[in-house]
Amino acid sequence: MREQAFICDGLRTPFGRYAGSLSSIRCDDLAAVPIRALMARHPKLDWAALTDVIYGCANQAGEDNRNVARMASLLAGLPVEVSGSTVNRLCGSGMDALGTAARAIRAGEAGLMIAGGVESMSRAPFVLAKAESAYARVASIQDTTIGWRFVNEAMRAAYGVDSMPETAENVATEFGVDRVSQDRFAMASQRKAAAAQAAGRFAEEIIPVSVRRAKTSSLLVAEDEHPRETTLEGLAKLKGVVRPDGTVTAGNSSGVNDGACALLLAGEQAASRHGLQPRARVLGMACAGVPPRVMGIGPAPAVRKVLEQTGLSLGQIDVIELNEAFASQAVAVLRMLDLAEDDPRVNPNGGAIALGHPLGASGARLVLTAMHQLHRTGGRYALCAMCVGVGQGIAMVLERV
Repeated sequence: MREQAFICDGLRTPFGRYAGSLSSIRCDDLAAVPIRALMARHPKLDWAALTDVIYGCANQAGEDNRNVARMASLLAGLPVEVSGSTVNRLCGSGMDALGTAARAIRAGEAGLMIAGGVESMSRAPFVLAKAESAYARVASIQDTTIGWRFVNEAMRAAYGVDSMPETAENVATEFGVDRVSQDRFAMASQRKAAAAQAAGRFAEEIIPVSVRRAKTSSLLVAEDEHPRETTLEGLAKLKGVVRPDGTVTAGNSSGVNDGACALLLAGEQAASRHGLQPRARVLGMACAGVPPRVMGIGPAPAVRKVLEQTGLSLGQIDVIELNEAFASQAVAVLRMLDLAEDDPRVNPNGGAIALGHPLGASGARLVLTAMHQLHRTGGRYALCAMCVGVGQGIAMVLERV
């Protein structure tokens, strides 16, 4: 009988707005925050027993370079002997990190693991390409915040290099997701997130972050700062971001954000040995590829694969955390899976349109939120899924313990 992979604990920072409260914190420092908090929560745990720390990060072009998982581990105060690895599946990086850690535990190669992800999109740098010839007078500067840079012309010719909003507009057109449906979905996300914040549901998963300020006292950031009060009428007034008459707007898209999330995983023997209480079992993870120009539909085939892998059906799932990169793709995915757009199991506490989408951290956040929702409601199974840039999807199934 193979080892089981359990999630025993997890914490995340609040998700900050672009250029918001967390933007002054380096990405490696931000990544260390939830790790340090987990260490404080488990002071008797032998942290030298960790097999590895795996973090997802999509950018890795600035202060998140040189293996941010290793940097965060050292900055958090983990023993120097504990190794670290950074993985990149773009938007799905944090979930991929969890899946990789779970596989290592199930394979018997690891006992204790930390997995999660980080992204500081506010601090993503501009990068300058090297000259291609001597005495060159042309410089190419690329913004690394999100999307393509240093494009391979063969890729452009074969698949196109649509921006993320353009892929969302492609999905809206090809799958018939109109503007009203997108705005209605976005409005629901904002309302559910506001209700969850008011009820204190995120408090159990968020570790407040103290932000030092030059001329005043430190600021304690304890809540996600991306949610916005809005109305359907207000959303309808926004212009398209791809073209003026387009359906994809800033109001029905996820944010550009900063945040980090870390979860503590253990095998059954390690959990018992270290006095950890399992909270959820990782049953499986699957990925799938789709055409890059409609990358947003990626969760649909990934969900089908992970359900087949685990032998479950959608009818058995109690909580569904579907990352809301764009309302158009979220609605399209729900329709492809024959789920109602207002299915109460889907993002019951709001999604990325309201909470934000710090790329490398979002997948871990989905899993953490789903785990707490299972315990809050007494459900058994949770499904987490995301679309991934350049045409992929990723999905994971959890079981409450």
